[in-house]
Amino acid sequence: MISKIHNTGEGVNELTAKEVCIFLSDYAARLLGCGATCIRIEKNVRRMSKAFSMDVEMTIMPSHIHLSVWDKAHTESFTNIKRIHKGGISFNINTLLSKLSWEVADGKVNFQDALRLFKKITDTPPSNQRLVLFLASLANAAFCRLFGGDPIAMLIVFIATLVGYRVKQIMLEDGADVRFVFLCAAFFSSVIAASGHLFGLGETPEIALGASVLYLIPGIPYINSVSDMLDGHYICSFSRFMDAAILTACLSIGMCGGLLLMNLGLF
Repeated sequence: MISKIHNTGEGVNELTAKEVCIFLSDYAARLLGCGATCIRIEKNVRRMSKAFSMDVEMTIMPSHIHLSVWDKAHTESFTNIKRIHKGGISFNINTLLSKLSWEVADGKVNFQDALRLFKKITDTPPSNQRLVLFLASLANAAFCRLFGGDPIAMLIVFIATLVGYRVKQIMLEDGADVRFVFLCAAFFSSVIAASGHLFGLGETPEIALGASVLYLIPGIPYINSVSDMLDGHYICSFSRFMDAAILTACLSIGMCGGLLLMNLGLF
């Protein structure tokens, strides 16, 4: 029943299918929750299971990871179903977890060290909110310029994004539904961006209005849905596409509400 012997520095311990299964299912659930594609999750998990001398079969669902692990002799097995950890898309955690899988595969990290590093990665504090707020606003203003907006339009978009993104941060911290968050953020941003039309500011107020909600476009879920579809994960692909489409509809409703409130009309 012993799958592999590994040294933790304090002696020799038995590495069982149960230990590996629980760790890998937690790992995969965290990757799925932070925005990784299904093909990346599969490759990372199989890479580590091979290093642990285990065979693995995995089913990735929109909200769960179903993982089964066997030892090489198929005399011991364990199955675990893990709900994904919804912590928001994080390129930082995604990259660190992928790096961990390579370190395990290259023999630089043993099982106990992998557990320790995994906990350290998952406990990584989020990026500085004020810095993210400023950079997101600056990036959206740059989009406005890219589409032909003048400096006044860029300033309007910067302020509209600053307010809308801050509303998004506050509401998400309070645990509000993400769809309602997108609606409210788009509403506030569009109301502020409408100032260009109302007060005749700048020469491209329509570009400022259109670019004011671009920061809410769920581009990563759309890209991931295409990647999952090409890899044959149709259920996850459809789920991600529908999530992104619903968020897009919510931001559209919020923007339309802002336009109606400011009496600009929809056409």
